[in-house]
Order: sequence, then structure tokens, then C-alpha cells
Amino acid sequence: MDDDTSRKIKTILETCLVVPAFFVAYLIRDNFFFSSSLVGELSHYVFLLYLIVPLWAVLLYVNNKAHSPLGKDGLYKDLRSIPRVIFYGAILLMGLMYFLKFSDVSRTFIVSFLVVDTVFLIVARIGVYYYVAHRNRHSLNQKNILMVGTGKRAVHLAELIQNHREWGVKVIGFIEKDPEMVGNEILDVKVMGLLKDLPVILTNYQVDDVIFAGPRSWLDQIQDAVRCCEEIGVRAQIACDFWPTSLTKINLDTLGGKPLLSLTPPPDYGDLFAVKRALDIGFSFFVLLMMLPVFIVSAVFIKITSPGPIFFRQERYGLRGRKFELIKFRTMVVNAEDMKTELSHLNEMTGPIFKMQNDPRITPVGRFLRKFSLDEFPQFINVLKGDMSIVGPRPPIPNEVDGYEFSQRRRLSVRPGLTCLWQISGRNTVNFDEWVRQDLEYIDKWSLALDVKIIFKTIPAVLRGTGM
Repeated sequence: MDDDTSRKIKTILETCLVVPAFFVAYLIRDNFFFSSSLVGELSHYVFLLYLIVPLWAVLLYVNNKAHSPLGKDGLYKDLRSIPRVIFYGAILLMGLMYFLKFSDVSRTFIVSFLVVDTVFLIVARIGVYYYVAHRNRHSLNQKNILMVGTGKRAVHLAELIQNHREWGVKVIGFIEKDPEMVGNEILDVKVMGLLKDLPVILTNYQVDDVIFAGPRSWLDQIQDAVRCCEEIGVRAQIACDFWPTSLTKINLDTLGGKPLLSLTPPPDYGDLFAVKRALDIGFSFFVLLMMLPVFIVSAVFIKITSPGPIFFRQERYGLRGRKFELIKFRTMVVNAEDMKTELSHLNEMTGPIFKMQNDPRITPVGRFLRKFSLDEFPQFINVLKGDMSIVGPRPPIPNEVDGYEFSQRRRLSVRPGLTCLWQISGRNTVNFDEWVRQDLEYIDKWSLALDVKIIFKTIPAVLRGTGM
């Protein structure tokens, strides 16, 4: 069974657990919290399965696709991903229930279901892990691996396989280019022959996979060996850790049917991009709807207290340097940009950013709007348009980008956002280098959980009017 099939089977089995978890949660809610008359009939809740099952199927598939099957990433790492699935599922489920106006559904029942399903998933994964590990350790039908190469990379990979017998994989031999190595043993495994001997070895031995783990200089010399594997029906795998990378993830993609080795720097959104985008759209729509009275009042005060337009529009750089028009409530006098040159010597920020505490260009109403970040709220329109995200690095203006060092341009590798680590750390008290460091830290450590954490920390910072 290949890894992709294992992931799909795992996803199907774990999705099936949703149904018994649902009914067990109802029994718990019915017997331990309130009487059945207060809980309601089971038929009153069954319709929720039409939301939960497909939602959980997608989340579990995305989670399982991001991890190696059968515990090859380790049982702890496999279990650690379960709370993330449940957390995202809870947020999306509550959001759907809100927009569909399912207000009469017991919140205690939903919490009970989430807890029970978490327990079911943990027990299932532990059980499957130990069952598969036991079966693989004692199976006579382990996969036989032929390792091409005897250098550090090949030995390390063979050592890893030998230390994890529960994977059901066994190294039966090595292949080298150096004739003097033939007949020697590495990790108690024999060097069976030279690269040119591969057809004979594949004919005389039971080999399931051939792993090419030689140095980069071998790449132009293994074409015939790979074709040999193809002709005899043996899977060929090439170890791709040719270049030392600390953060980049290596994946195999295709373009027009042609395989491409992708070295993807963080953040690697993958299939979670759709979830992040859905949260951006849903949250932005909700805020714009709820804050409409505040928008109207702010617009009126801007118009009657200062001549000029209500909105300030400015060209900014977005994802990969794409230009877009950022929208804010106008908080400065109309000729603010012309005055900037005259005030440049009063800049209190390092780097290409211009900030000063008592900026004379800011209007009285603008100062209030800035204190509570109300001037930023029209940017939710930019989020809906796809120019920005809720969480991400601050969108820079073109002349700021011109002053970036090369490594600082990595801030443009993601969509800019309304808030990020710099927002909750006190925006004006952070110098430019620290600002960039925090943005890059966010990019390197990105997760949906981190986005949610930043959003919840931003809300009190905005209400207090601190760091703005």
C-alpha cells in the first residue's frame, strides 16, 4: 500500500469516527448535564452531521496530507496535530452555525462533541500506530530497499530505516561506483555491486524500492539506472536533500506533466490557504457589517472638521511586490505628503519608515481615529478584494521597499495584513529592524493558530489605544 493510499484510508476511517462521537456526545449531554426535555430530541441535532462530516473530512484530509502516514513522523507529532484539527473545526462550525442562524443548538452539546471526537481520534491513532508497528516488526513481507550510494547521506538514511523497524522497511544492500567498496559491509549490510550492476541485482534479488542517495555529482550518471528501475517495475526514489536548508520545505510538484523539485520557503500554506482566505473573507464581512454605524460617524466627522476627501488612498506593495491601492480614513491634512520632506529630519524611526509622535499633519479627529485604529478599518475592503489578509506584515509604500536590504524583501513573500506581531508589541515603540525581525518570525512560524492568537491579542490592544 503506497503512502497516498494510506493517507486516504486514514482520512476515511477518522471521518467515520465523527458519527459515533456525535451520538456519544448526545448521550453525555443528555445524561450528565440536563434532562432530555432541556436537551431536545436527538432528531433536533442530527442535521448538524450534514455540516460536520464534510467539514471534518476536509480538515482531516489536509492534516493527514501534511504528515507522513503510519506514524513515520512519530506518534507524538501525529497526536499533536489533532487539537489543531478540532480547533479549526470548532471555529468553522461555529461560524457556519452563526451565518445559518442555528441559534437553538446547545453549545454544551457542541463542546461535548468536540471533546469526545478528540478522545476518539487520539485513541484511534494510538491503536493504529501500535497495531501497524507490531505488524511491521513481525511481518515477513517487509519492503526491501536497495540503497544507491555509501556516503554520509546514504548511511544516515539507512541508519534511520534500521532504527524504525515499525515502518516495515529493510535495507538489503548498497550499490557504489567505487569497485574497492564492493563486498564491504556498512551497518552490517553488504555493498552488493556497482551502479552498472543494477539490472543484475534487480533480477537476482527481491527489491521493492531503490533509493538513490549518492552525491549531487551522480545526478547526470543515474539516468540509465532510473530507467532500469522503470523497465523492471521497481519504484525509484531520489533523496533530494542536496542543499542545506534550515526552513525551506522540499516537495515534488508537476507542471504540464513534468516533475519539478520545489524548495518552498515558509510560510507553506498548502491546502490551508483556502481556510485562511475563508477566515479573512468571513471575518472582514462581519466587521464591516457590525462597524457600519462607526464608519458612518467617522466619515461625517472627517468631512465636517477638515477639508478634503473622507478616504486616503495610497499605493502599497502586496504579495510578491504586486501594487494595490490601500484604503484608510483620512487622518491628515490634504497636503500631508508634500509636508513629509520638510519633516524628514524629525523622523523617530530607523530604516525607511517615517514616524513622529507629534506629527503636525494629523488632524484632531485623525488623532482620535489613529489612537483606536479606526482609521484602519476601511482596509477590510482591501481584505475582501484579496489585496491583504487579516494577519500579515504591514503593507509598505514603494519608497520604503527601495530602502530594503535584500533579505528584508522576504516580507513581501506573503500577503500584507492589518495586524501582526508588531501590532501587539507596540507599533511605534518598535524600531524598523525589530519590526522586520518580527514579520519574518511570523512568516517562518506561520499557522492558523498563530493568526487566531494575534487577532485575539490585537483586540485589547486596539481598545486600550496602546502602541498606535
